[in-house]
Amino acid sequence: MAFRFTSGRFLTGFALAGFVLAAAGCQSGDGGGVLGLGGDKEKKPQEGKVLASELLGYCPQVTLKEDTGYFNRYAKGGEEDPAKLSFQASISEVTRSCSRATGMLTMDVAAAGRVVPGPAGVSGTVTLPIRVVVLQGGEVIYSKQINHQVNVSGNQVQQFIVSDPNVSVPIPADNTLQVFAGFDAGPPKKKRDEE
Repeated sequence: MAFRFTSGRFLTGFALAGFVLAAAGCQSGDGGGVLGLGGDKEKKPQEGKVLASELLGYCPQVTLKEDTGYFNRYAKGGEEDPAKLSFQASISEVTRSCSRATGMLTMDVAAAGRVVPGPAGVSGTVTLPIRVVVLQGGEVIYSKQINHQVNVSGNQVQQFIVSDPNVSVPIPADNTLQVFAGFDAGPPKKKRDEE
């Protein structure tokens, strides 16, 4: 009988010690506060955590219009002459990510593509005029041109990725925003007979 009593007392003491250690462990989540090792540090929120509201929130698709998917640059005086094509750039993918804060919808709109040198191509830096536009009810509420530079060398194809991370518009009451990304070649050039 004495053995059982002693054994029960031992187990009770062991369980009590385990509880004290567990309680101390629960309180030491601040990186050593119980032991005085950096207990003054503030807890930082987890970075990169995606909220359910972000996953379920409205994020309009980005559209690449067919006539804005390609951009040709010709040697001086060689417009529309295939033999004088310096390079052709094309966009193959467009995408976006969205976040919401203080009544604003902020989008990071990105485009990816490649630059292919032409017969008149030379090594150097080429500038690609890429425009991001947001329409609401047919009205332009955001428009920005990005002059993205790409280094080309000889006849090597170069890939590129460009983004506008600051597309910010009021969160719409209805989900009718239209977002476009593509090359902006500027106004159409007049033909000689029209000048």
